[in-house]
This record gives sequence, structure tokens and C-alpha cells, in this order.
Amino acid sequence: QVQLVESGGGLVQPGGSLRLSCAASLRIFSIRIMGWYRQAPGKERELVASITNGGTTNYAESVKGRFTISRDSAKSTVYLQMNGLQPEDTAVYYCKIGRFSGDYWGQGTQVTVFS
Repeated sequence: QVQLVESGGGLVQPGGSLRLSCAASLRIFSIRIMGWYRQAPGKERELVASITNGGTTNYAESVKGRFTISRDSAKSTVYLQMNGLQPEDTAVYYCKIGRFSGDYWGQGTQVTVFS
């Protein structure tokens, strides 16, 4: 059974940076897309950023210019570099690795931006 393990979350002040990592316990083949989602208290889960197998990236408007998604497909690992963090970025961040046969989700990592 494949598991996705996220790391890199934590507490940071406004303007700070964090780098999230998501690694699969086993190599995943036929990856279609990799992405990061987040869910703040009382809100629905939303897409933050994604990257396709071909390298096309997509970002939520709220994070454009601040966050960067990257991947190492050989290691079935996806990263999210977050710069210029703001209190509204506070949420649990989840990674997802999508295949045509189904998706894998991580357990989530907390990111808290506080003054």
C-alpha cells in the first residue's frame, strides 16, 4: 500500500518561508498529476498548486508569485516552496498524486502563519 508522507510544515511569521515535501513510500508509476491542496478551519479544501507529468503548472490566484511547485518524478516526490507567507495561508496542507487509476493523498501537514 502506497503512503504519501508530508513534511516541512510549522509555525512562521508573516513574510517567512517554508518548503513542504511529499514523498511516496513506494515509487509510483504512470503519474498523471501531482498537487498541493489546503484546508483552513471552516473552509473547503482548495487547490493550491499542481504540476502535470508534462511539467505544466497551475496555481491558485492567491499564491501566484509566492509559491512554487516542483517535483522529482523518479522519486515520486513533490515539493511546495512557499515564500511571503501570510496569515491567510494558515491551513492544513495536503499533497496528492494522481494516476489515471486513482489518487493518493497525504495525511496533511499544518502550516501556521502568525504575528
